[in-house]
Amino acid sequence: LEEISNSSQNLTVLRDKKIHAFEIYRNQALELSKKRRKAAIELDKAVANELPFLKLDKSEFYTVIENLEQKNWGPSGLDHIHFEVSTNPGIEPGPLEKVSSAGELARFLLSLKVVLRKISAIPTLIFDEVDSGIGGATAFAVGERLAMIANDVQVLVITHSPQVASFASSHLQVIKKETAGKVSTNIYLLADKERREEIARMLAGAKVTDEARAAADSLINGKFPNSAIPNYN
Repeated sequence: LEEISNSSQNLTVLRDKKIHAFEIYRNQALELSKKRRKAAIELDKAVANELPFLKLDKSEFYTVIENLEQKNWGPSGLDHIHFEVSTNPGIEPGPLEKVSSAGELARFLLSLKVVLRKISAIPTLIFDEVDSGIGGATAFAVGERLAMIANDVQVLVITHSPQVASFASSHLQVIKKETAGKVSTNIYLLADKERREEIARMLAGAKVTDEARAAADSLINGKFPNSAIPNYN
């Protein structure tokens, strides 16, 4: 009865609380937006420093922060954030996921993960064909950066590059077999000797030579950081 009798007064109190809560939210959201814009400048610079190592030296990376309409404000604040890139000089930047090829997208993601590796909350990262279209010292740099990330989180990499594979702490070989008209896929964990042989096969092709095995040993021991891997095909 008291609530019914004092309904107008109660509504006034609730409206005041709503206004007060909104002001607190808006002030904190504006402060968060300010910090995001400052962090975005640092992030863009850090990613730019990584791109030349990944054969993306002609590319540009931007963190775009846009203010949302008030009706779209929410628990994450009043900003919409996305990444834009330009992969060739003179080309207008566009959304990362639309402008980049699959290989470029994987390498942009790799550069981001290298920069953010100390603060990432994701326990496992999977990279598919992150070495697409690159080789030699560039592929070595990709493998080196994947190994850097692996110091902080679990990294799974699907690769055809011996340079990248040589950085792995474990090597899983995927083989498809056809038996009685049925195809099955099998995965094997390679021992050290088998791993060396597989990397040599990746270098040499069908026929594995002693030279390819020696090159595989050099890769595993990190002896080719500044030069292209010899071609034993």
